[in-house]
Amino acid sequence: NRDFEFDKYLEVPNAKSLTKLYSTIDSSGGDYFMQMKLQCIMKDNWTIQNFPFDRQRLWFSIENSQFDASELVFSRDTLGKNYDPRFTLRGWVIDSFITSTSVKVYESAFGDPSIDNAHTEYGSYRARISLSRDAGDLFWKMFLGMYISFLITYICFFIHADNIDSRFGLSVGALFAVIGNKYVVEASLPESTTFTLVDLLHGITLIFIIAGVSLSIYSLKLQKQGKLAQANRFDMITAQVFLVIYVALNSWLIWKASQQ
Repeated sequence: NRDFEFDKYLEVPNAKSLTKLYSTIDSSGGDYFMQMKLQCIMKDNWTIQNFPFDRQRLWFSIENSQFDASELVFSRDTLGKNYDPRFTLRGWVIDSFITSTSVKVYESAFGDPSIDNAHTEYGSYRARISLSRDAGDLFWKMFLGMYISFLITYICFFIHADNIDSRFGLSVGALFAVIGNKYVVEASLPESTTFTLVDLLHGITLIFIIAGVSLSIYSLKLQKQGKLAQANRFDMITAQVFLVIYVALNSWLIWKASQQ
């Protein structure tokens, strides 16, 4: 039906703003086809627990506000591709792009007094886009400062035990550097009420830096008691155990996040 103004009553329920750039109507053998280009700013929930190894599942749906499901249904096109691979976002990989049709149920009569029960059904065309982030370069960009701070604390074990000012000064500086790095990384993320990978990695690093300060205090105590050889041996053994445990914890958390 050429008089059917599909574009006039088009709705994208999860769009913050919708701009219809153009639409054209063509006909073939008594059938009418409409081609339309939309520009939308969408709203969706982002899962950032595993950032920057996160995977997102985004939804895009189209409905018609004029006719309910008894008068209008959608049928999906199964030929060809659903998207142009040349226009993918840099830094992301499209894992899947799946289209489907369904019936959207609204428990409301939308103010229509002729409807006895508050139940309305509308046809819906949906697209599910599954994305995974290409996290290699981004990970080091965001966490390199944190790991350098840990290495500074690790190097402190190789400073002589009686040089207390250097050991504590470097460790305290590393502590504040990690805190600053955490705030910088979190500023680029949506607010989250859950404990994320960013929180875990920074939290573990802070704990290890504080532990490094505590171990330096014990080493200084041995040195003050005249046990210099024992203090040096303690530093060497502690440094290696310190590094192995930290690397193992980070590797496990990163591997776990990248597999989910």
